[in-house]
Amino acid sequence: MTYEEIKAQAATAVKELLEVAKLSSGDIFLIGCSSSEIKGARIGKGSDVDAAKAVYEAVYPILKEKGIYLAAQCCEHLNRAVIVEKAALLPGTEIVNVVPQLHAGGSFAMTVYENGDHPVAVETIQADAGMDIGDTLIGMHLKKVAVPVRISVKQIGEAHVVCARTRPKFIGGSRAVYDDILSGGDIQR
Repeated sequence: MTYEEIKAQAATAVKELLEVAKLSSGDIFLIGCSSSEIKGARIGKGSDVDAAKAVYEAVYPILKEKGIYLAAQCCEHLNRAVIVEKAALLPGTEIVNVVPQLHAGGSFAMTVYENGDHPVAVETIQADAGMDIGDTLIGMHLKKVAVPVRISVKQIGEAHVVCARTRPKFIGGSRAVYDDILSGGDIQR
C-alpha cells in the first residue's frame, strides 16, 4: 500500500461521509486514526508518521474548504484526549496541557497538532461526525445520538473504517412531532 493509495482512500471516505452527514461550517469532524493498523500492524505497535500525514493531507483540505474543524483523537496513553483548533471550542471549554507524541498520543494526533494554527487538547468533545480508522473507539467523543454511516471505503490501508454522523435526540414521546431534516429523514439508511 503506497501513501498515495492511503491518501486516495482517505479522501474518498471523508467525501462520502460528508455527503451523508450534511455538516455545516463550524461543525467538528473527529478522526481516530491508527497508523499502525493502516500499515498492517497491531494498534500502537507500528506507528508510521508518513501514513498519518497521508490521511491528514487527504482530509484536511476537504474539511477546511467547507469550514469544518478537524479533531484528532489521541491514543489511550493520553486517555483518548482530543486535539482541535481552539476556535472550534465553546467559550469556557477546559483545555488540558499535553502535546501528542509518536507513542503518547499517536502519529495522527501529533500531525494534526503540528499543522494546526492554534491547536489545543481537551479531554472530551462532542463532534458532529466521525471516522474511526483502525478501531480506535471514537464513540465517546461524538454527540449523544450517533448514527452509523455505510460508505464504499471499508479499509484505509489495512485499517478497518467505521463512520458515524450524529442527530439530535428525539424527546417528548408519542405526542411529539419531529423535524425530518434534523433526524436525517432525507438520508437513505
